[in-house]
Amino acid sequence: MIKNSADMKTEIKKQMRGGNGQAIIKNVFDKGEYKGASRLIATIKLEPGCSIGPHVHENEEEIFYIIKGTASYNDNGKNVILNSGDSCICLSGQEHSVANESKDETLEIFAVILTY
Repeated sequence: MIKNSADMKTEIKKQMRGGNGQAIIKNVFDKGEYKGASRLIATIKLEPGCSIGPHVHENEEEIFYIIKGTASYNDNGKNVILNSGDSCICLSGQEHSVANESKDETLEIFAVILTY
């Protein structure tokens, strides 16, 4: 199956999970287009000053791969910087958040949420 970028749905989520600004979510594949146990396969764009607030994943895990920019990432209360090419995983029962603290660069993340 091939899906062109123009066919991918984009949605804007304001104050996502209590974060600042908005997150621009581009669904790479939608549920039903694949058979695996996942609820999200998408890119997430955060403009400078925008963030996704802290939240816990239950019975699922989320993988982030930083495509572009620098992320301020909260990994269970430990703040770390992730750069382009870095990745992280939030396992079930863990908490995370992500922010773009840059003044002039968009943060772009490839995100997958696996369910079980």
